[in-house]
Amino acid sequence: MIPGAFDYHRPSSLTEAIGLLARYGDESRVIAGGHSLIPMMKLRLAQPAHLIDLAGIGGLAGASEDGQELVLGALTTQHDILASDLVRARCPLLHETAVLIADPQVRYRGTIGGNVANGDPGNDMPAVMQCLDASFVVQGPSGERRIKAREFYEAAYFTKLASDEILIGIRIPAPPAGHGWAYEKQKRKVGDYATAAAAVILALEGGRCAHASIALTNLGQTPILVGTALVGTAVDDAAIAAACAAAEAASDPVADMRGPVDYRRHLAGVMTDRALRRALARGRAH
Repeated sequence: MIPGAFDYHRPSSLTEAIGLLARYGDESRVIAGGHSLIPMMKLRLAQPAHLIDLAGIGGLAGASEDGQELVLGALTTQHDILASDLVRARCPLLHETAVLIADPQVRYRGTIGGNVANGDPGNDMPAVMQCLDASFVVQGPSGERRIKAREFYEAAYFTKLASDEILIGIRIPAPPAGHGWAYEKQKRKVGDYATAAAAVILALEGGRCAHASIALTNLGQTPILVGTALVGTAVDDAAIAAACAAAEAASDPVADMRGPVDYRRHLAGVMTDRALRRALARGRAH
């Protein structure tokens, strides 16, 4: 289909973009790479009267370090993440996830900010950001604030981002030294959303788990942070089985073209098992 009529705005500053949002309110939408919003506009699921393109604003792309935090500008593309030696060194889980998103054409244009801000439960990065305990930096008329990724998502396509705010960056604390990581994704074909996926960060100390974080993609209305009892265990088969059971119990998938509820909930455990074992092997290799 063809999108409905809209006015196109290309602000040259963040202040101008926020002003346009304040002026047009609910009739406006912000666009970055466009891979989430444009398809919805074509289907008439979104019909903004005003489209505010952030591409003309400088300073909103790239990866940098600020103390112990990795900082990503909202307009950093998935391709930029894959090309960044800093991201690969500081947060390899991001690199591993980015290469599994869609296809090269999408990764060249799709932005990290759009991926996390849209609230689409099928997007990969929201669960990864929860696993990493990242914070989202947003700015509006009242200034700048940070929102924890673990508190950001309320329901499918609903977040704590106010209608007059723009997500401008992501701050990720350094994962534990010597950590293992993995992102396991089951999908029907290249470029598809996950049928189920699991992100894991795991750190060992003295042969036992000192830190564990598990988050799930496309298994509920929001990304799911799984509560487990892995810390303090030897991360043996019994501990992994318990974590997988916790992932299945936390899942709340819907039946769709990717499969029935029971199948998708079962996959939550399978993806968690695979991710935990790969993360454990990497952690032990340090």
